[in-house]
Amino acid sequence: MVKEDKQTWKSNYFIKIAQLLDEYPKCFIVNADNVGSKQMQQIRAALRNHAIILMGKNTMMRKAIRGHLDKNPALEKLLPSIVGNVGLVFTKEDLAEVRDMLQQNKKQAPAKAGALAPCDVIVPKQATTLGPEKTSFFQALQITTKITKGCIEILNDVNLIAEGDRVGASEATLLNMLSISPFSYGLGIQSVYDSGSLFHPKILDITDADIKARFMIGVQNVAAVCLKIGYPTAASAPHSVVNGFKNLLAIAVQTDITFPEAQRSKDFLKDPSAFVVAAPVAAASKAAAPEAKKAEAPKEESDASDDDMGFGLFD
Repeated sequence: MVKEDKQTWKSNYFIKIAQLLDEYPKCFIVNADNVGSKQMQQIRAALRNHAIILMGKNTMMRKAIRGHLDKNPALEKLLPSIVGNVGLVFTKEDLAEVRDMLQQNKKQAPAKAGALAPCDVIVPKQATTLGPEKTSFFQALQITTKITKGCIEILNDVNLIAEGDRVGASEATLLNMLSISPFSYGLGIQSVYDSGSLFHPKILDITDADIKARFMIGVQNVAAVCLKIGYPTAASAPHSVVNGFKNLLAIAVQTDITFPEAQRSKDFLKDPSAFVVAAPVAAASKAAAPEAKKAEAPKEESDASDDDMGFGLFD
């Protein structure tokens, strides 16, 4: 097979990215740090028929996007995100589902000195298999230990590394000695592009229930303000009607004025006992049933004693 020259390869790359930008309205900007070629092949296989991964030099991707701005000016929002070891994942399917596929294809990795920690690292309290000669190493890291059955035991959970900090040589050595692989690497999503909008991937976690809850909080605030200033709106009108009815009910209770909705309240205030007569009767009937069962039990014992005629087994 004859390998194409560099100029032809670049031309084909620009054509490919232009086709993808035209065909796919959605894409992820992903970071490919610490992702090996084998893992990349596994990710491509997992996303087959769902998404297309496009990697390349940042300068080439920016040039291809700029050349496509005359057709789709909104693509200019992608340019600031093309920084570092990044790629584009194009899809037509639900963004949350493709995001989950990307997150499922992560690989556990040990901590390396000098690397940025993608998450907090906590060493749990545990009995290790390390000998007492390693005690000075734990003391240098200010980790409280004791010797149990000839091995070092970590007494408390230790917050070893914070997210975003660089992993030190001592921390990396400790985690390797404890056989802890705290990090997982894959295509990390940095930004999401959808039909001209660029947003953070956490937006994909928002559900319909979250939107409804936020909307209701806004409606409550609008209703409270409108009730305070006396400005009627669709949000405050139901509260105004209810408050007006309460005022009418209070007036009817204090005067001889009445209307059908207030009559029940007036009757209750005149004779509260009329509304609670049925409750004691029902309670008395329920209480009588257990007492009747208790009364039957001794009767059965007396019958049994009559059958024995007052004689014991050995009489």
